[in-house]
Amino acid sequence: MKRSKDAIISQVLDICIDGASKTRIVYQANLNFRTVIPYIDLLIKNGLLESTSNSSKIYTTTPKGTRLLRDFKSIQCVIPEIYDMGEKKKA
Repeated sequence: MKRSKDAIISQVLDICIDGASKTRIVYQANLNFRTVIPYIDLLIKNGLLESTSNSSKIYTTTPKGTRLLRDFKSIQCVIPEIYDMGEKKKA
């Protein structure tokens, strides 16, 4: 089942809580390098992620991003059926 954009955004924000490289985001979120760039750009543009300008870029979830992630997790707890649909079909 195809993941929703909010599920991917939630996962990226979660991965970046303590800082993550683009490679780590790609592998842990099960994305590819071409598809991860628009998500990172969108999150930075909206103040949800920030990046370091060192030789190796590290992306970190901002306080605003942390609040959004908490809200996403709240929704996932209240309506788990939306996020478990693919799992139930496989079972």
